[in-house]
Amino acid sequence: MTQHVLIVEDDRVTRMRLAAYLRELGYRVTEVDGAEAMDEIIDIDPPELLLVDINLEGKDGLTITREQRARSRVGIILLTSRSDQVDKIVGLEMGADDYVTKPFDKRELAARVKNLLARIADIGQAPRAAQPVDTFGPWRLDRIRHRLVSAGRVESLTPLEFDVMTALADHPGQTLSRARLSEMIGRGAMRSNDRMIDVVVGRLRRKFERDPAAPDWILTDHGRGYRFVDPASV
Repeated sequence: MTQHVLIVEDDRVTRMRLAAYLRELGYRVTEVDGAEAMDEIIDIDPPELLLVDINLEGKDGLTITREQRARSRVGIILLTSRSDQVDKIVGLEMGADDYVTKPFDKRELAARVKNLLARIADIGQAPRAAQPVDTFGPWRLDRIRHRLVSAGRVESLTPLEFDVMTALADHPGQTLSRARLSEMIGRGAMRSNDRMIDVVVGRLRRKFERDPAAPDWILTDHGRGYRFVDPASV
């Protein structure tokens, strides 16, 4: 199926130029002028990629980025002006994948869209992914206090354990490579040290799996990475 790109831009001329160019490249494009219309499209036809203007009227692009990243791994590219340097950094910290500066260069835009969509496809991210998990089996993930809780038992999580646990629990049923997990928890330098992810997963298993050697929840997909079981499928 042709990849779906949703443009959220309140400047009509910019929006139409973007949409026309991306359609020429073969993408399926929907264009809206704000967050409310965006939400309606996402509900009925989830895109693989959002192109979002930072300086939207009403709910701005940074707020949209934060809200979308809390609920999905949809690709997000921010559209910024040359004076938005601070907003670019904040947007990336909130979870945006990339940004394009206006007035945009067509070839640069095409390259960034193509590369991001390829990364999304490679790691199996999907806009229709299962909802993040807070409760599984007898356990509840306490995201406020960074711990796992069950009847009469509490397991505190180190910062690194919590980051890996939430990355897995936010993508139930999806296999995440060690490199992808390192990227998701903001520790890209660990990519050359896959063993660190293995160590953290081992520690997590010992904290809540009935048998860490034969886990029920954090499974190993050999040669690919780790997968947290979707409780809805159990």
